[in-house]
Amino acid sequence: MQILHGSQTNQGRVRTSNEDSYVENGETGLFLVADGMGGHAAGEIASQLTASSVDDWIKTHAEDHGRLADVLRLGALQANARVFDAQRENHALAGMGSTLTALLFRGRQYCIAHAGDSRAYRLRSGILDQLTRDHSLVWPLYENGMMQKSELIRHPQKNLITRSIGSHPQVDIDVLEGEALAGDIYLLCSDGLTDTVPEERICKALSDPQKTPREIADFLVAAANEEGGPDNITAVVIKLEPDELRNW
Repeated sequence: MQILHGSQTNQGRVRTSNEDSYVENGETGLFLVADGMGGHAAGEIASQLTASSVDDWIKTHAEDHGRLADVLRLGALQANARVFDAQRENHALAGMGSTLTALLFRGRQYCIAHAGDSRAYRLRSGILDQLTRDHSLVWPLYENGMMQKSELIRHPQKNLITRSIGSHPQVDIDVLEGEALAGDIYLLCSDGLTDTVPEERICKALSDPQKTPREIADFLVAAANEEGGPDNITAVVIKLEPDELRNW
């Protein structure tokens, strides 16, 4: 299969800076979104350190023949150590952290490493599935049937996340493995997208066969800004196509 990909990020219409970072690496098969927290400069540093740490780790260990999940988990733990150490060395960065949603392909296998409330979606056979679960105080309300997913964004504690990269010396990383199929479309995004654009509209955009991954990412970010753009917005779109199709 060929991996076709595209991305877009924007600070939105309210924030004065963009604390989101992302990786789009077709050569190593790594794609990720990191949403920083901890204030203007600290948030940017946290997400950039998270993204670059995982990217560097995968580049260095791309030829490892171990289990895909182990390679990606170790990359996430390396990022956690780097972000945590950075704030210990510079007290001005105290309290910073970042979400991480990373997707790694190897052959017909994929693996996701996740901490925080950024999300990974997969569109397969016309059905959009959220592959990650939000590590937030309000997510259990949805899992327990007390609120609809679309209602969570209005909850006053929606932005309180329970797991992140670099906030503590140790972190639990959710890891999910699966088989990648030709025709799959994956979306990695920060909550600046999912808080403003309904999943039905996301599904429709991903399903458009006329748009390239970059055009879909552009459309989704623009749609979030049309709804007010209250937060930073990042979208990374990956399409898996049969080998005979040209790579974009």
